[in-house]
Amino acid sequence: QVQLVESGGGLVQAGGSLRLSCAASERTFNGYNIGWFCQAPGKDRDFVALISTNGRTTDYADSVKGRFTVSRDNAKNTVYLQMNSLKPEDAAVYYCATTRGWITEKREYYNWGQGTQVTVSS
Repeated sequence: QVQLVESGGGLVQAGGSLRLSCAASERTFNGYNIGWFCQAPGKDRDFVALISTNGRTTDYADSVKGRFTVSRDNAKNTVYLQMNSLKPEDAAVYYCATTRGWITEKREYYNWGQGTQVTVSS
């Protein structure tokens, strides 16, 4: 079972940037598509971004297109989420998880990390 650890969250002003990392415990991670989700207090866990095993194909939620970029470095067993032009509504706990499919539904994901908090001040 792959263990994922998110990091890189923090407090940033609106308009600022953060880069989140999702580090895996083993190289079998490289055989999974990886998704990023976010969950604000009292809300559902929502899809943010998805990247294929080789990093060549990505997908984004409409709300983050043009502002967020997902990438991966398989040599480091790590996926990144570059978050630019952050808005107060982006504030949430961000999670990464593995999937074998190409789907944005969270029920198809597993090996969830513990999450990293992103706070955006206005």
